[in-house]
Amino acid sequence: MDVTWPAVDRLLDDGTGHRPRADARRNVERLVAAARGAAREAGSQITAHDVARRAGVGIGTFYRRVGSLEDLLKAVLDELIGEITATADACLAAADPWEGFRAFAVSYVRSRNELCDINEALGHVLDHSRADLRDRIRKLVERAQDAGAVRADVGWTDVAFLLVSAATGPHTLGLRAGDAQWDRNLHIILDGLRAPGSGDLPGEPPQAL
Repeated sequence: MDVTWPAVDRLLDDGTGHRPRADARRNVERLVAAARGAAREAGSQITAHDVARRAGVGIGTFYRRVGSLEDLLKAVLDELIGEITATADACLAAADPWEGFRAFAVSYVRSRNELCDINEALGHVLDHSRADLRDRIRKLVERAQDAGAVRADVGWTDVAFLLVSAATGPHTLGLRAGDAQWDRNLHIILDGLRAPGSGDLPGEPPQAL
């Protein structure tokens, strides 16, 4: 299976159309993978030295290949947004609206922490992409509701908050979360979203800022 590397291609594009050397491409692939790994494991506290160490390259190679930590993280952020958007579009085309919604929810929660940590490290630059993500979540929810699969008294804005709530910290009340705690949380949330629902919801759904 071919692997696409949008972030790698962006970082290697010098505007000349020249094909980069194989070793240069391998180093940038390692740096992109290391940046994503750092976001998953270290949160928003991402440094050039940590990324270089994870990639197995020197700090000189880091700056020579990607220019700056900001350039690297911006390319990775755009890659992540592209992945989430592509997943949403594929899920919107699924024959079963509930399965499409469920598959997106799992993928989104899995990748959201990585996305948000990189966004935070960059100083919250994600505003330009929120409309596309909102639109796709809305369509996925409404499509599943039209099919009678998601309870009708839940708004897509509720779902945006519910998906975020599935992510969890490692500790609470002296308890340690299991490796799949977010997945367990999400399964409970999805069960609660299935139509027809077990009772009336209090309050009003969230509103756009």
